[in-house]
Amino acid sequence: MIDSQQASAALDDINDVVQRVRQSRIYEIASLIITLWGVLVFIGYIANYLWPQQGYTIWTIVDLGGLVISSSVGFFVNRRSGAGNFPIRSTISFVIIGVFGLYCTILLGHFGPRQMIVFWTLYGMMFYAIAGLWFGYAFIVIAACTTALTLIGYYCIGPAFLLWMAVAHGGGLVAGGLWMRRI
Repeated sequence: MIDSQQASAALDDINDVVQRVRQSRIYEIASLIITLWGVLVFIGYIANYLWPQQGYTIWTIVDLGGLVISSSVGFFVNRRSGAGNFPIRSTISFVIIGVFGLYCTILLGHFGPRQMIVFWTLYGMMFYAIAGLWFGYAFIVIAACTTALTLIGYYCIGPAFLLWMAVAHGGGLVAGGLWMRRI
């Protein structure tokens, strides 16, 4: 028979293991989504560099593709875990974030193409940082590194800015997603 201190210590150990498993699962799913977004964003920057006049079309396709991929991953994860079929709250969250971002860029801000890229990158990284407050420091590290590289590019990189962003933003997300799989 165990005394109350031993029982309390055993429960603390169990809670610690449960917390680690939960964070590991979150990182596993998030790393897949972040890596896929990184690949899409990388392709988007390269395409935008090659066809600058098609920027709005390219980024609309990238963003809609990312929404479909994120929702699909959520759908399959939910189905496999028995939590439901479609991640409606996540999808609605993405739509709200997108609509508010569009409102800010179209009606409030009169951004040039370069400023638009920086706004959307920093806006997205803000949500990564907020996610990090709930789900773990890896999100904060990804947001801080991507934000720093974006600002360096904005102030220091000239005509190759889109190529810089392909590596800094797209490559950063891929590297961050792969890193999350290891922690």
